[in-house]
Amino acid sequence: MSDKRFSFRELFRRRETQSVFKGFRITSQVVWNLLLIFMIIGLMSVFFVGGAGAGYFASLVKDEPIRSYDEMKEEIYDYEETSEIYFSDDEYLGEVRSDIERREIELGNISQHLIDAVIATEDEYFYEHDGIVPKALLRATYQEFANATVQTGGSTLTQQLIKNQILSSEVSFDRKATEILLAMRLEQFFEKDEILEAYLNVVPFGRNSNGRQIAGAQAASQGLFGVDADELSIPQAAFIAGLPQSPFGYTPFTGSGDIKENFDETHPGINRMRTVLDRMHRHGYISEEEFEEALAYDITENLTPSVSDNYEEYPHITYEVLRRAKPKVAGMLMEQDEIDVSEIEDEEERQSVINEYEERAERNIRRGGYRIHTTINKEIYDAQQKVVEEFDQFYSDKKENVYDEEQDQEIEVTYIQEAGSVLIDNESGKIISFVGGRESESHYNLATMARRSTGSTMKPFTYAALFESGNLQPGFITPDVPYATPNESHNVMNFDRGYRGLMTVRDALKLSRNVPAVREYNLGSNEAVQEALRNNNLITPNEPVYEITPLGVHDISLEDNTNAFATFSRDGQYKDSYMIERIEMPDGEVIYEHESEERDVYSPQTAYLMIDVMRDVLGSGTATAVPGMLNFSTDWAGKTGTTQDTRDAWFVASNPNISMSTWFGYRNNDELPTHEAGPGYSRRVQNLWAELVNAAYEIDPDLMAPSNRFEQPSGIVRQEICGISGLLPSDLCREAGLVTSDLFNADYVPSDRDDSLENVRYVKVGNNNYKALDSTPEEFTKTGVSVKDEYFDFDGDISEYIPDNWDTLVPDESAPDNGRTPDTLTSASISGETLTWEAHPDNDVIGYRIYRASSPDGDFSQIDSVIWDGSFSQSVSSGAYVVTAVDVAGRESSQGDPVISGSLPDEDESEDEDNDNGSDESSGGNDNGNNDSDATRDDEDDETDEGNNDESDSDDGNEDDDNDDDEENNDDEDGNGDEDNNDNDNDEED
Repeated sequence: MSDKRFSFRELFRRRETQSVFKGFRITSQVVWNLLLIFMIIGLMSVFFVGGAGAGYFASLVKDEPIRSYDEMKEEIYDYEETSEIYFSDDEYLGEVRSDIERREIELGNISQHLIDAVIATEDEYFYEHDGIVPKALLRATYQEFANATVQTGGSTLTQQLIKNQILSSEVSFDRKATEILLAMRLEQFFEKDEILEAYLNVVPFGRNSNGRQIAGAQAASQGLFGVDADELSIPQAAFIAGLPQSPFGYTPFTGSGDIKENFDETHPGINRMRTVLDRMHRHGYISEEEFEEALAYDITENLTPSVSDNYEEYPHITYEVLRRAKPKVAGMLMEQDEIDVSEIEDEEERQSVINEYEERAERNIRRGGYRIHTTINKEIYDAQQKVVEEFDQFYSDKKENVYDEEQDQEIEVTYIQEAGSVLIDNESGKIISFVGGRESESHYNLATMARRSTGSTMKPFTYAALFESGNLQPGFITPDVPYATPNESHNVMNFDRGYRGLMTVRDALKLSRNVPAVREYNLGSNEAVQEALRNNNLITPNEPVYEITPLGVHDISLEDNTNAFATFSRDGQYKDSYMIERIEMPDGEVIYEHESEERDVYSPQTAYLMIDVMRDVLGSGTATAVPGMLNFSTDWAGKTGTTQDTRDAWFVASNPNISMSTWFGYRNNDELPTHEAGPGYSRRVQNLWAELVNAAYEIDPDLMAPSNRFEQPSGIVRQEICGISGLLPSDLCREAGLVTSDLFNADYVPSDRDDSLENVRYVKVGNNNYKALDSTPEEFTKTGVSVKDEYFDFDGDISEYIPDNWDTLVPDESAPDNGRTPDTLTSASISGETLTWEAHPDNDVIGYRIYRASSPDGDFSQIDSVIWDGSFSQSVSSGAYVVTAVDVAGRESSQGDPVISGSLPDEDESEDEDNDNGSDESSGGNDNGNNDSDATRDDEDDETDEGNNDESDSDDGNEDDDNDDDEENNDDEDGNGDEDNNDNDNDEED
């Protein structure tokens, strides 16, 4: 019974256990099924949410184009970079101002401290993620939806780079979605270091010590601490790395470059630096000791001071380079776009295209990172600016009342006397240096932009054109006489209001005579002159020439005038002057390089002839003082110039290497105050020229003082000519001592022999030579040479214009006759054994006859005659003497009372002497006396001829006389005597 009872009990327990297990199984199955249901529902929800999210993401970026590697590379690296300007020899000058200052730099040249600080602060997982950090994005998204007070942001460095270079800063979901997409795509194309380098060149860093906006590590390092990016210390790197979060909130500088008043230990920028240092320490980039040292670093004490830039130190160069670079870059851009504006017929459309490309060019220059290399020699430029600053011979300031539209009233404006200069390399056309004016803060460059009347510096160009055509040569004769132009009837005058008569072209130019220049120009070919001026870039293609063009009526820049003089030094070949050597991209690619435009203006022979003539300007002309002012010697050729009412004063000169100009004037075109104490204006401008040249010589003596001279080309010959006509000498010309020699282009050596002279008997009345009358006694005439009156085509008496040293030259004019017999000469007297008398008061008396008798009552016989240039005295023995006067018509005055020499013999004794010896004695005395007198006159004639020959054959003698006069004029302290004072006195148009 017990076993059964056990069995039932056991069975019950088993059934009970089975029931429990069955219930558990049922329950677990239910739970499991429920879990499966929930998991399925959860997965379905996830897929649904994910699908919805993916669909939403796709809808946000559906319009974003899929960019290729090349497209992304171009956009990522297309960041604005500051362009830079360089002196010659790649010496840094300064930068081109733009909206933001940035300097590209490679990652290897950036301090590791800055790289660590940026990664620790901005993107600690930079080297691990693929462009985004999902956790950070979810956190940022939650903070955005929850409107949390603290929002950490979720952008990686890659995303920030995308935002800066490809997208905008707009806050929207679609922009963020596009940013994520592009960041992931960028990571597929670029290495991490490439992305980091681009970021460190793009990110903004506030302002620098000049108050300018900066971006990129290099600009930040230099602009904040005055060091390069690879020289940053730990605290400096930490400060810079903290700036991108709030560039203008954290920056220490104001917009004017001053340090902010509240920039101290409590400033947000300093607090941000501490945060960066803490993160660098936590991530193991710096040690505890480095951390503590960096926290103690005084940022304020180590900020770089504000420094003057090239716009302040070199404004004339900087603005001139920008002005010249714009059309060159515009041309390059048009060439890239295959646009030829010359093919656009509509003028308005053509100008519109030019304007469009010049605007693009200006933007590119300011932010394209160009490297603009100039021809300016820094040392010479600096030295010449110092000369101008210290020059003490400028005229006083001038004041003028001008109407101010903003103030609606007249205000007083002060004008300083300005100066300009340009120094050009002859061979290449490079502008080595220049003086753009004394007002350095002005953007207006007087050397390159101002167009001024050139005065007599225009004469060489007009003469050279006539040399080229053969109308003139240096030795040709040109009259400096009263002259009026053919059409407009300008009565041309010289600066001294006088005339020098017949002179060579060489002398006319070296003495800067106005009349010969205008006269020969109007007699020659105006078309030839116009073409030469146009080819020398002195006038525009359609600009006319005028009857007084040689006097400088055209407005020309200092640069163009100087470069035109260099044409003579280049054997007559014109080359463009230039200041920009080349323009490079940041990677060194040359996008522009100067290529000279060359054209022949004059033959080498013409160019050399003008050089040789202009040598005389410094040797014996209007600039004789210049060589003595220089600290060295070389072969110079130059020209002075002054304009109407002395508004401009010039001096331009060349040697085989360089050409340099100097100019004086006022910006408002007022007159130079020539009556101020001190040197005259011509001397002042030459003094400044000499000081500028000396300053350049100290820097580069090989450039400024070449040992070689201007080389004479083939086809130049020295030819004897008759100085009166410029033709081959005739015998009469040689007899008159008028033969000179000069250089000629062999093609234009005169072939005709002089026929302007004829033999004549002449007398001197007053100070002038005249042809003798038929009745003039031959004993009172000399044989000379006369100029045929019809030879020269000008009105007036040629005798007024014959040079003083041509003593034997006789005009084609008969001697004046007053028509009456001379009065008795009463001035004779004897002292000891010398008979003397005074000149007869009648002007037409040309000689004297001397008579002797043994006694006052005896018969007087002529013993001698004295011509007009003889001595009014005679050695005598005992006897009685009478002197009579003879005029040009041969009329002789009556004999006056005799004068007695010695003790006279008794009358009987006297008669015996007369009978025995008088005839022989009288005859012998007369013969001897006449022979002696004739011999004396012959000797005097020989001496006169010899003197005349010497003077005629020697250019130096002639030039020295002219030079003495000219130096007196140039040294005149009141300025009235200067070389060209009124070059254009009669030019109302000038």
